[in-house]
Amino acid sequence: MTAGRDPSAVLRKQKRYSIGCMVATGMLLSCGLAAAAPLKERSLLLADGTIAYVLTHRYWSLYETDSPKTECPRGFNDGPREEFKKLYEDGRQRSVTDAQLQWEGVQWHPQTHAFNLPFHQTLSKVSHGMNLDGKVGAQDFTSPDGEPGIDNQFYRVIGCIDSYRKGGSLYTFENNFLQAYPDIRMIIELSGVDSLVNDDEVTVTTYRGTDKLLGGATGRDYLPGGTQRIDGRWSKDYVFRMQGRIVDGVLITEPLDQFTMPWGLTAGVVGRQHLRNARLKLQLTEGAANGLLGGYMDIDTWARTFSRNLSTHHASYGRVSAPSVVAAMRRMADAYPDESGQNTAISAAVSLQMVQVYLVHPQPTNASLAAQR
Repeated sequence: MTAGRDPSAVLRKQKRYSIGCMVATGMLLSCGLAAAAPLKERSLLLADGTIAYVLTHRYWSLYETDSPKTECPRGFNDGPREEFKKLYEDGRQRSVTDAQLQWEGVQWHPQTHAFNLPFHQTLSKVSHGMNLDGKVGAQDFTSPDGEPGIDNQFYRVIGCIDSYRKGGSLYTFENNFLQAYPDIRMIIELSGVDSLVNDDEVTVTTYRGTDKLLGGATGRDYLPGGTQRIDGRWSKDYVFRMQGRIVDGVLITEPLDQFTMPWGLTAGVVGRQHLRNARLKLQLTEGAANGLLGGYMDIDTWARTFSRNLSTHHASYGRVSAPSVVAAMRRMADAYPDESGQNTAISAAVSLQMVQVYLVHPQPTNASLAAQR
């Protein structure tokens, strides 16, 4: 007991403190119990029926086991340097035009590819992805969860290219640039949402953002709760609206005939991927949305984006030969034939990781002018 203090006064103060705790906590009988059960703040994320997520990681969906020989028993594919040696370093005297420039021409115009070089496709029968055509065919995969009819022919093409596998150069650098540069900042906004667990009807709108991601302390992850301003001037090509539903916490959208997303491979160069019959399948929480984007990818758009972003030198890092990849894509293309009957698109799936953000929509021009007066 503190010297010089009236013991009865101390007891009276403790009694008043206990009574105050009982009044403040309702049915709780002590301040100790109140401290053990703090009040939980009610989430306001769905106060107006909307929630938004920004893309933080994006990978072509490849099914990989612990041993690459399981999917790629013949090994990984050659890159530009290895193929160039096989084609041109045979002891014959060639000019620059008939060697280096010929190769670069094929890099930019892969439809002229006439090289007869080996190409190893994955032999896995398991793949991530979606059943895009509603059928189960001989060329379809089975998902890791046992779902048949998975359409992902692009995995068959790039599954044995080490650049696209975990830890590969494009696997790593594509995400480094995606995270660093807002010109490929993809956002989805869900509206008309009553519940993130089950909801029969929601609307999904895609945008491009303009702001940095909210990074975590480790520098390797990103946190929910950041803010993104929507680019309303230069990004109209990336605004799409899909209808969907939420079932047991999973967002499933209806197929969209045309969909385009920003897609950069290197710093400062913005490409795009164009998909048809596209749809999303994402596991939702208040803080994150993770899952798949599936659809039929336009082959010519993929080729242009790759060549605009990567030189032959840089494509050699992870041994990606664009002419050989495009030739394989055309062989395995499975949708949208042209007038000659040649399919122009190939089924594909993209793994997406997203975190929740607050959106700032652009103001109409007249509202902006009024605010300045």
